[in-house]
Amino acid sequence: MAIIIDPIADMFVRIKNSIARKYHEVNIPHSQKKVKILEIFKREGYITDFEVFKDQETNFKVIKVFLKYKGINQNQCAISGLKKISKPGLKVYSSSESLPKVLSGYGTAIISTSKGLLTDKEARKANIGGEVIAFIW
Repeated sequence: MAIIIDPIADMFVRIKNSIARKYHEVNIPHSQKKVKILEIFKREGYITDFEVFKDQETNFKVIKVFLKYKGINQNQCAISGLKKISKPGLKVYSSSESLPKVLSGYGTAIISTSKGLLTDKEARKANIGGEVIAFIW
């Protein structure tokens, strides 16, 4: 098993690869931070659902993410783009006044704040800044 330096970036790559292959679900190794990010994805309408279960073979917890497709033939994923902003070598912080807007407000920025993980809209409303984790649109 390979050592994963940035587990959030690994989750994003797995989701992007699944979208490229038109898969409807993807399995991701479990962590609480990933669950919190996926809760935001679900709340904002980017995924249908997710569930946490224990893999029988490896005995580790796994998150199964159910991707959301839309359009006439259900062939267009609700996630058009996904970008990790803060990286292990370069953390990006933003004050409450300068929180980024993704695609002029059509996308979502995920911010790690003192109140937990919030979207950019929620952080602006609560008037708190933090580490900019990712953009999704």
